[in-house]
Amino acid sequence: MFLNKLIGLFSLDMGIDLGTANTLVYVRNKGIVLAEPSYVAVKNGTKEVLMNGEAVGREAKRMYRLVPPGIEVIRPLKDGVIANFEVAEAMLTYFIKKAHRRKHFISPRVLVAVPSGITPVEERAVLQAAERAGAREVFLIEEPRAAALGAGLPIHEPVANMIVDVGGGTTEVAVISVADVVESRSIRVAGDDMDEAIIQYMRRNYNIAIGENTAERIKIQIGSAYPLQEECPMTVRGLDQIAGLPRAVTVTSEEIREALKEPVHTIVEAVRSTLESTPPELAADLVERGMVLAGGGSLLRGLDKLLNEETGLPVYFAEDPISCVARGTGMFLERLEEFASILKTADDVL
Repeated sequence: MFLNKLIGLFSLDMGIDLGTANTLVYVRNKGIVLAEPSYVAVKNGTKEVLMNGEAVGREAKRMYRLVPPGIEVIRPLKDGVIANFEVAEAMLTYFIKKAHRRKHFISPRVLVAVPSGITPVEERAVLQAAERAGAREVFLIEEPRAAALGAGLPIHEPVANMIVDVGGGTTEVAVISVADVVESRSIRVAGDDMDEAIIQYMRRNYNIAIGENTAERIKIQIGSAYPLQEECPMTVRGLDQIAGLPRAVTVTSEEIREALKEPVHTIVEAVRSTLESTPPELAADLVERGMVLAGGGSLLRGLDKLLNEETGLPVYFAEDPISCVARGTGMFLERLEEFASILKTADDVL
């Protein structure tokens, strides 16, 4: 017992939002200390990370699609889960060391938020990657629980709390009461699928190839889920697939809304399906309390209005939607003993 307390004095326990697009790290008693894109640059054909791990996160994303021969930039997570174990481990190792701001540290306890719909095999991959990255002990928490707590919802009270967390790889929809997930949906459609829909639209309608970064820029600047008060155009530059030369075209916000129609519809249907399965007593709470949006994907303009129109419920944004999951992991860390029964460890998964 004394040894554990002593280790705790020197070990900065961490909560990690291990996202498909971005990874955020919360250090106990310090808050969010790191927010980096989930990208890693490696030597081509190997798992060797460049520059002793410095080409991770923001630096690696800058190199994405623009890398010289012999270098490959990898996104080790896909649809919210680990797709490349060795690279994910290298990324986590780098982020944990960077969050501690020193090369040598006493291994921290780590709480990782994961999609609620992942399989035991995928859970084991996260646990093992975090352990091999230097964690002393690893806990898993479902993303919707972390997002709801991080959004300030009173999840421990006997009332309905509804969270819709639209990330890069997954969308998590959940109704939570007394800290229990009463009804939920986890779908592998989110921000990345919106970007891909824009890429395919430009290829199909303009014969122009664009990259993920350009698609994301289009989504942010003129993308929407609901008609805008003032529709706007944008000049897009890409590679003409017929001539093989660079070309610029002008697209409108109406066109991009049409391009995003399918992934947005899938997210709306997940929300409707969750509501339809919610017990009547809790559904009655939601008429007044509504739902809260979290995650970077929720910032798509008009998504709140569309969900309000489709469900009839009030729709609110969490304060700083992008950091909700990470803040939630930190709040769970602060109350580990209280929430121990709903956290998963290696013993629960293996």
